Amino acid sequence: MNPARQSRPRAQSFTLIEVLLAVVVFSIVLTAIHLVFYSAIRLRNKTTAALDEAAPLRHTLAIIKRDLANVVVPGGTLSGQLQTTATTGGQLGQSQSASQSLSASLSARLRGPQSQTSPEFYTAVGIIDDTVPWGEIEKVSYYLADPTNNTPGKDLIRTVTRNLLPTLQEEPVDQWLMSGVQQITFYFYDGTQWLDYWDSTTTTNTLPPAIKVQLQLATEDATQAPRPPIELVVPLVAQARTNQTAQITGG
Repeated sequence: MNPARQSRPRAQSFTLIEVLLAVVVFSIVLTAIHLVFYSAIRLRNKTTAALDEAAPLRHTLAIIKRDLANVVVPGGTLSGQLQTTATTGGQLGQSQSASQSLSASLSARLRGPQSQTSPEFYTAVGIIDDTVPWGEIEKVSYYLADPTNNTPGKDLIRTVTRNLLPTLQEEPVDQWLMSGVQQITFYFYDGTQWLDYWDSTTTTNTLPPAIKVQLQLATEDATQAPRPPIELVVPLVAQARTNQTAQITGG
């Protein structure tokens, strides 16, 4: 027997148990990586869906806040009175007061298959440039319309009339804001409490110190509990001033 062959070390190799153990450990590591990656994908999808759902709501609230914060003092050449009247159920455009005043609580409420249109109010949010024949004051109203994509609730529409001195009758422009709205209601602060009505003709063309908007969103399922309303409070800075003088009597 060759002595050199006897002194050569034996080649080391993995046993079957070691191979199986390595495969099990590798499988566990792959499973953990897959779970982490899958959870990250689900979180990203949920975050994206939540942002996409909240974007129209944020946009709508920003537009409503801008319109109310720039309400024009009533009684001017291009602005009517800010007043609310009792509204009655019916189809769109049937109430004569709806074209002359701000609705009861300036709201568009669901009334069966149709929703009542809110009256117009005047706000200075228009953009002035050299290419348009109108100024910054616009006539704005909000109403709820039947959805076109079979979503729950109604579509909130903003109508705007930019040309307030037209030579011919001008149709207002509709602007879709968001879907899934159950109700929108406006309240007026008189300095001590919130009212669902306001009449500037009895208060020398004054505006309320603030207006509160309640936006009720529709639920996906009729069996679900209604969501709490979203509230937006907008203070009004512009106020009317009187040029009447009072007689001062001396003692």
